[in-house]
Amino acid sequence: MDHVVYVDTKARELETLLAGEKTMIARGATGRKLPYGRVQANDRLFFIQNKGDGMVRASARVSEVFNSEKLTEEQSAELLRANQSKLQLTPEQIKRWSSKRYLVLIEVADIQPLEPFAIDRSEYGNMDDWLPVDTIEKVKK
Repeated sequence: MDHVVYVDTKARELETLLAGEKTMIARGATGRKLPYGRVQANDRLFFIQNKGDGMVRASARVSEVFNSEKLTEEQSAELLRANQSKLQLTPEQIKRWSSKRYLVLIEVADIQPLEPFAIDRSEYGNMDDWLPVDTIEKVKK
């Protein structure tokens, strides 16, 4: 399965991923929403900056996934702290994700820059920052 993932431009997530400083992505919600339970090892991720030009700029392979059970705010914060060396979260991101009851931690490998390309989001409507797309070829413009 391929996934289009929007990364935080302000936090320079794409740059730190490409530099190898960041090797894990966090997502979370108060309920079990995407990508909870939908991303698996060996899936491919395609990265777009959330305040950029909408172009896919890099890809990676999922090496490991952790889907949490329901967490307290303290447990969420501790889980993030324990993985901070891989996550490289900013203070704003820590605050954002530590308030979530369900966390998904996705470890990535084989990250590589791509020749930028656009995708067609029309069939996804007002989706969030994670789009499971089956195969990237289906949405590539």
